[in-house]
Amino acid sequence: MSQALLEASVGELVVQRPSRARVFEKLGIDYCCGGKKPLAQAVQEQGLNLNEVAEALEQEKQRPAADGERDWGTASMTDLCNHIESTHHAYLKQELPRLEFLTTKVADRHGSRRAELIEIRDVLLGLKAELESHMAKEERILFPMCRTLDTAEKAPSFHCGSVNNPIEAMVAEHEDAGGALSRLRRLSDDYTPPADACNTYRAMFDSLHQLERDMHQHVHKENNILFRKAVKAERILNH
Repeated sequence: MSQALLEASVGELVVQRPSRARVFEKLGIDYCCGGKKPLAQAVQEQGLNLNEVAEALEQEKQRPAADGERDWGTASMTDLCNHIESTHHAYLKQELPRLEFLTTKVADRHGSRRAELIEIRDVLLGLKAELESHMAKEERILFPMCRTLDTAEKAPSFHCGSVNNPIEAMVAEHEDAGGALSRLRRLSDDYTPPADACNTYRAMFDSLHQLERDMHQHVHKENNILFRKAVKAERILNH
């Protein structure tokens, strides 16, 4: 593996080639909230073999790009905001109420024998409340600022001062959400249902796993692409 690859941040590697996200998902490497870490550090922290990671990335490189896979690193901020709202926010608005129903039903039915199901429900309900507030702030405050910066010819005047201020708040909330997702993975034993699990139990674990995958993509597009574009655009307009 080249030194340049080892020193590159995990998030930037996914920006350069979005399909690398599949490799990092499989290896348990955080490319969204932990996207600023160099690959070498991320590999070491996960206790992975560097040669095996290099081989996995090389194998991925040989695969053809998936049909319809867009390079969001080259998209405008307006297109990114529209995409995030219509894809990831829309998914969460539909899926979070469904997961509230599933986690509550499974906890009520099986929580007396498996206490972790009670905690899964409680973590999910907390995450749901946080994400609903988070999406509202992005759609009402931060995304309109990003769209303004996309077309501005001079530095705009924002009520909150700099676009950095809401971005810092959103990044902190992403960290909190990432912590909740990590707890859900641990509590569910990596989304592995017990042998005697009913269909609702299995559906809950499958849906929680899908939530994690979508959130990783969602946060990656914001932290590692959209927010960086916004900060850079504001800096250029101010000079």
